[in-house]
Amino acid sequence: MASTLTRPREGAVIAGVCAGLAERFGWNPFVVRLVFLLSCLLPGPQFLIYLVLWVIMPRRPY
Repeated sequence: MASTLTRPREGAVIAGVCAGLAERFGWNPFVVRLVFLLSCLLPGPQFLIYLVLWVIMPRRPY
């Protein structure tokens, strides 16, 4: 499990937010992406949260 929340350069599909969350918590990136996509079918600020995380999560330097 990674100790910090960062967006990886490898394994990122759009911005790396789901891949970074999956890595941080030891989950499968596919499952995190699937849960995010399914959650977008429900009303709520999911897409806005994704954009905010994209901005505040630093890109991994390596």
